[in-house]
Amino acid sequence: MAQLLMKDARALGLIQSAVSDQLFPRIVNEETSKGAWDILKLEFRGDKQVRNVKLQGLRREFEYTRMKDSESLSVYLARLFDILNHMKSYGEELSRERIVQKLLFSLPKSYDPICSVIEHSKDLEILEVQEVVASLKSFELRLDRHNENSTERAFASLNIEEKNPKSGSFSGDQKSQKNWKTSEGNKIACKHCDKLHYGKCWFEGKPKCHGCGKFGHMIRECNGNKNAHKVNYAN
Repeated sequence: MAQLLMKDARALGLIQSAVSDQLFPRIVNEETSKGAWDILKLEFRGDKQVRNVKLQGLRREFEYTRMKDSESLSVYLARLFDILNHMKSYGEELSRERIVQKLLFSLPKSYDPICSVIEHSKDLEILEVQEVVASLKSFELRLDRHNENSTERAFASLNIEEKNPKSGSFSGDQKSQKNWKTSEGNKIACKHCDKLHYGKCWFEGKPKCHGCGKFGHMIRECNGNKNAHKVNYAN
């Protein structure tokens, strides 16, 4: 008898140490492990009618749950298997084939290629759930890489357009013209070459041809004047 009491006390201690701080006050006054267990059983499973209502809600949730387009595969799998674990805690465990079918039928259209391959190449009756999950995760990685490449190409094209915009070139020309006009206004008229420029004139001190108007030679040395004489002579 003393040995049984010691085992019961040890079991009660294990139950008390396993529950959360919120649940501990509900079993703290129980003197036997059975008493504490019955309270927890009623708390989490309830009576038969309550269990049936909760189980019916879980069945409905399982049937209608779908992976969202904005949801990752890992998040969806965690959500789906959480429902399955709750159903199992209420006494209902679905078959492996049923879970595989649910996985394949509840994914977005982007997963249609891999789902079609699995359906036509595998026997769903003997296919392991983890095998399907591994194939889906591998396919998701390929989708992610494809999306990354598409995003990179989009950004690359965007950068090209930004580097060569028509409006940008126009504004650049306007800016250069504006600077040219500003600097042009600071130039002064040269008394030697009659042009606007800065500093000392390069033509200062050089002879100016009265025939062609260019600097560096006289009219008797001008090629233009010689050509005119030849033409007159030929005539």
